[in-house]
Amino acid sequence: MHPIPAFGRLMAAQLLLILTALFALITVGTPAAAAASVQNENMTVSLEAGPAHSGARTIAIVLTPKPGWHTYWKNPGAAGVESRAEWTLPPGATASDLRYPVPDRFVVAGIMNYVFKTERALLVDIDGLPASGEIGLTFDYLVCDDEICVPESANLAANLSDIGVEAGRIGRWQADQPTAHDGDARVEVQGDRLRLSLAVPQISAVSDAYFFPAVDGVVDYSAPQTASIAGDRIVIETATGFNPDADSVPGVVKLMLEGGETLGLAVDAEPGSVEAAGTPLLGGADETDPASGTGAGPATAPAPPLPLIFLAALAGGLLLNIMPCVFPILSLKALSLAKGGVSERAARSEALFYSLGVIGAVLALGGALLALRAGGSTVGWAFQLQDPRIVAALLLLVTAIALNLAGLFELPAIAVGADGLAASGGRSGAFFTGILAAVVATPCTGPFMGAALGAALVLSPLAAMMIFGGLGLGLALPFLVIGFVPALRRRLPRPGAWMERLRRLLSIPMFVTAVALAWVLGQQAGADGLSIGIAAAVLLGLALWWLGGARRKLIPAAASAAVFLTVLAVPTTLSNVGSADAAEGTVLAAAPYSPAALSDLQAAGDPVFLYFTADWCITCKVNERGALSSAAVADHFKSRGIRTLVGDWTRSDPKITAFLTSHGRAGVPLYIYYDREGRETILPQILSADDLLALGSGQDA
Repeated sequence: MHPIPAFGRLMAAQLLLILTALFALITVGTPAAAAASVQNENMTVSLEAGPAHSGARTIAIVLTPKPGWHTYWKNPGAAGVESRAEWTLPPGATASDLRYPVPDRFVVAGIMNYVFKTERALLVDIDGLPASGEIGLTFDYLVCDDEICVPESANLAANLSDIGVEAGRIGRWQADQPTAHDGDARVEVQGDRLRLSLAVPQISAVSDAYFFPAVDGVVDYSAPQTASIAGDRIVIETATGFNPDADSVPGVVKLMLEGGETLGLAVDAEPGSVEAAGTPLLGGADETDPASGTGAGPATAPAPPLPLIFLAALAGGLLLNIMPCVFPILSLKALSLAKGGVSERAARSEALFYSLGVIGAVLALGGALLALRAGGSTVGWAFQLQDPRIVAALLLLVTAIALNLAGLFELPAIAVGADGLAASGGRSGAFFTGILAAVVATPCTGPFMGAALGAALVLSPLAAMMIFGGLGLGLALPFLVIGFVPALRRRLPRPGAWMERLRRLLSIPMFVTAVALAWVLGQQAGADGLSIGIAAAVLLGLALWWLGGARRKLIPAAASAAVFLTVLAVPTTLSNVGSADAAEGTVLAAAPYSPAALSDLQAAGDPVFLYFTADWCITCKVNERGALSSAAVADHFKSRGIRTLVGDWTRSDPKITAFLTSHGRAGVPLYIYYDREGRETILPQILSADDLLALGSGQDA
C-alpha cells in the first residue's frame, strides 16, 4: 500500500476547501421599498411611537397578519423563525432588543409552535432620539397558515413627528408584554423530565398554566405540559429537550385565569429543588391543532417515532448506491478489494474510512442545512444545487472523475479507478472516495428519503443529525459489509484485464452525469453560464492530462496552479451571470405553482395534480420522461378535468420551500393530488402511469 504523494494530498485539500466554501454561498432576497407602513401579501407591518421622555421613546412594530395566518415569538418552538430587526437611527441613538408580547400556542400535526395569531406589537426602547427626524427599519419575518409558510420583509422609514400615537395605544401594547416575575422561580431536571415552580399571587384564580421557554432545547416542545398547585406555588412539568442543562431557564409562564383572561409572567428560573406536584390544573387550554381539532394540552400528539425515521433514512441511503453517479464509485472501490495482497485488516480499515468519509460528508451537509434554516434561510435538502456556482464546481469534479475512469490521466488525488485512488490510496484514499460518493449523490432522492429528511427539519438538532447520519450509513453500508465479510469478497471476480475495460465502461454514467450538470447549469445561469462551465471543463481536462502524464515532471507547479485557478475562478465568475428565465412546465400542460393559483383552482372545484421538481433532481427527470410524459395520462387528465400545477425548485423559491416543509418534506420530488372536495393524496416518489391513471377515476369529469 503506497501513500498518496504530497501533491495528491494538496490537491485533495484544495478541492475539499473549495467545495466547503461554495456550500455556504446562498443568496438573499432584496427588501421591499421603504414606507411607514408596508402591506405585504400576508402581513401588514407598521411603526408607531410613544411619547418622548428625556430623549427616549418606545417604538412599536405593529404586526397585523391576514386572517388565518400567524408569525412567531422570540423562540418559535419546534418550527419557525425568530423575527429580525435592523435599525437605521440618527447619530447617537441606540435601540434595545425586541420585546415580545405573551405568545400563543399553535399545533400542526403534533408540532408545537409559539406564535402570534392576531394583531400584536413588538416593542423597542430607543435612547437619544430627537423630537423629529428619520428612522428606518428593515424587518424580516416568517408568516404561516396551517399549510404553508412564506418569508417576508418590510423596509420601513418614517419621520418621528409623523408616527406619534395616543398614550392609550402604546399603553395597550405595553400591557400585552409579560409582567416581570419578582418572586422565586426554580427549575429542576430529573432524568428526562423538567420541573419548574414559581410563587404566584392570587393563585386561586388560576385555572391553568403553560411555560414558554425563551431558549431553544430545554424542553420537548411537542410534549404535553402538566400544571398543578402546591401551596402558593405553581409547578409545571414536561419532557426535557436536547439541551436541558442550562445555568438558568428564562421564559414566560402564561396563566389562564377564571373568566377567560390571561396573564404572562417573565421568569428566569434558577436551578434548585422543586416541590412535588400538588392539585392538578386541568382547564384553560386555549390553542388547538387545526388538523385534528384537539387541544394542545396533555392530549397533544407525540413526536414522530425516531427509530422508524432513522430506518427510513438508512433505506433511502442504501438505495442511493444504484444511482448512475454513485454506482461506478462503489463498484470500483469494491473491486479494488478483490485485487491480490489486500489483507483482512486492510479491507476492514478501508471500509471504515470510506464509511467515515460518506457519513462525515452527509453530516456536514445536514449541519449546514440546519444552520442555514436556524439563521432564517428557507432551504431544503440539496440546497447547494440551487446555486449555479456549486453546480459548476460539481461539474468540474464529475468531469475529472469521468476523464480519470476513461484513462485520460492518472492523478491519485482525483482517481477512483482500479489503478488510482481506490487501489493505492489506503485509508486516505478510502476516506476521500467516501466524500466523493456522498457529494455526487446529493442530487438524488427516492423512496424513504423524503419523509425522513422532512422529519429531520422539525426534530431537535440532535435527532436531525441522527437522521442525516442514518442516510450516510445507508449510503456507506454496501462497501462496509464487503469490507467486513470475507465470504462476500471471495465472491468478487478475480482481477484481470477485464477490470480496465469495466473502468472505461463505468466512465459513461459519469460523463452522463457531467452532461446533466452542464444542462442544469444552463437552466440556472443561461447560455453564458453554460459556455463558461463547458470552457472550464475543457481547460480542466487539458490541465489534468498535462499534470497526469509524463509532462508533470517539467512544470508541476504551473499545472497545479492551472487546475486550482480553474476550479476556483469559474464559480466566482458565475456569481455575476444572470439566470435563465424559468420556463413554464410543459408536461401535462402544467401551469406554474403559486399558493394563489392552487387556491383559485380549489375554489373553482377543479381537481388538481400538483408536483414539485428541479432540473438537478434525477428522480424528477426520470418521472417526467416516463409516467408524466405518457399520452394516456394526458388524455386521462383532460377527460377528468384534472388541472396540473408545477413548482420548479431548480433555483431557491421560499414559497416552494415553505410548502415542502409544511408537508414534512426536505426536498423534491413531491406529487400531490387534490380531488374536487379538496382532499389531499400524496403519491409515491417513483411514479408509474397506473398511479396517475387512477386519479379522479371515481369522479365525474
